[in-house]
Amino acid sequence: MDQKEMVEYFKECIAKHYPGGFKDVAVPPPSFTSMNAEFMRIDPEVLVVEVKFPVAYESLNPFGNMQGGMIAAAVDNTIGSLSMIAGPVNFTRDLSLKYRNPVKGTYEFITVKAELTGQKDRRLFFAAEVRDPEGTLLVNAKAMNWIVG
Repeated sequence: MDQKEMVEYFKECIAKHYPGGFKDVAVPPPSFTSMNAEFMRIDPEVLVVEVKFPVAYESLNPFGNMQGGMIAAAVDNTIGSLSMIAGPVNFTRDLSLKYRNPVKGTYEFITVKAELTGQKDRRLFFAAEVRDPEGTLLVNAKAMNWIVG
């Protein structure tokens, strides 16, 4: 699927949680598109989303690596996309990252894979991994989202 088809598929996957449509919801959100993110995989059956993010010059720290907050934004954009498939309207309540290796400015891109790991009452639990183009693990993340309502 090309990117346009992936976005349309994403909208189909989340439609059950947004029965009124997307009039007041930007899909995909500006934060996703401003990072030039691309969906690689959307699997609503096993609740996994994988997104590719280019490593932009503007995202680098003084040492030539991707700034940690930009990595966190990539993770949050990926988990946020999955959260729209996984449940009703919810928001990130807690996000933690464990940086294992730097995201080098020489990488063309990183991939972020997120999965739903559990639900308890109004809490959704997620795990994510950030990998370089060769598949090396760079960052582990965990998030807890809160279902509104």
